[in-house]
Amino acid sequence: MNLPNKLTILRMIMIPFFVFFILAGFIPYNNYIALGIFALASLTDMLDGKIARKRNLVTNFGKFMDPLADKLLVVTALLCLLIVDGGQRMCSNQIVALIAVLIVVAREFVISGFRLVASDNGVVIAASMWGKFKTATTMIAICLMIVVNELSTVAPFFKELTMILFWVAITLTIVSLVDYVVKNWNVMFAADKEVKPSKEENKETDNTPKFDPNTGEPLQ
Repeated sequence: MNLPNKLTILRMIMIPFFVFFILAGFIPYNNYIALGIFALASLTDMLDGKIARKRNLVTNFGKFMDPLADKLLVVTALLCLLIVDGGQRMCSNQIVALIAVLIVVAREFVISGFRLVASDNGVVIAASMWGKFKTATTMIAICLMIVVNELSTVAPFFKELTMILFWVAITLTIVSLVDYVVKNWNVMFAADKEVKPSKEENKETDNTPKFDPNTGEPLQ
């Protein structure tokens, strides 16, 4: 197994540890430990793709697992932040915070569906700049939300700043989704090429019995 795939697997392994520490309020400095794990996992997300492309180590395993690991990391982090304090780190209203997380999850489902259809049609869809901005902003916002309560004791405005950044990430999530769908809409309706058998193939596969018109006996 090559290095990029090992980094992807490492990111997957780190997710349960992140969940444990961010939910383990009884452990001193648990949020800082969770932040360290999430930041390291995000770093592997950046490195595995670059290494794979630079060293020509792109594999089918990496194509499948890398985006899956990314989605699991982000969605798991957002769900944990909802569980910890009802989404208060995202928004003062729990329902609004839940809707924001659902927007992120829905976006990932739609993008995955488009990529699956595109792959079946032999089309490679490159990541857009909007998507890259969304990813970077979301990762930074999550890092800040993990330790927002601790940092707010030092700088009270920090909580408002974190919320603003989170909603910038949600806005970019919607914009990148619309951009993705508009640019690749034709992929969803790409006509499947139907291969019709030739006349010769029809003759070879025609099992209808033939009879001699004079004798009525079956032909060999």
